[in-house]
Amino acid sequence: MPQAKRTGLAGSRKNNKYTPQFKLDRALEALRTDNIAEIARKYDLNANLLYLWRDQLAERGAQVFETTPDQIAGELKNKVARLEQMLGKKEVELSLLKNFSDFYSSRSTP
Repeated sequence: MPQAKRTGLAGSRKNNKYTPQFKLDRALEALRTDNIAEIARKYDLNANLLYLWRDQLAERGAQVFETTPDQIAGELKNKVARLEQMLGKKEVELSLLKNFSDFYSSRSTP
């Protein structure tokens, strides 16, 4: 049995992320065969999800499954913000360790 192509955590049934190409292929297959239940069983998908993808494809075409540059830019900005926050914490930790090190080294010197 073919498995669904997912991005993200393996084995997780909740919040699966399917590749745009996988969604397009399944939506096209649903349009061609018109047997949603069989396709859902074949790829271990929820039939409602296939109906949704099929309808979105019919309404807006292939671009519906692609990410926009604005989405990518937003995700990258969030990642940069998290990394800057982590860097700030590490700088504080390093400063504290340096202060402790200086304090104890000055105490041990006669």
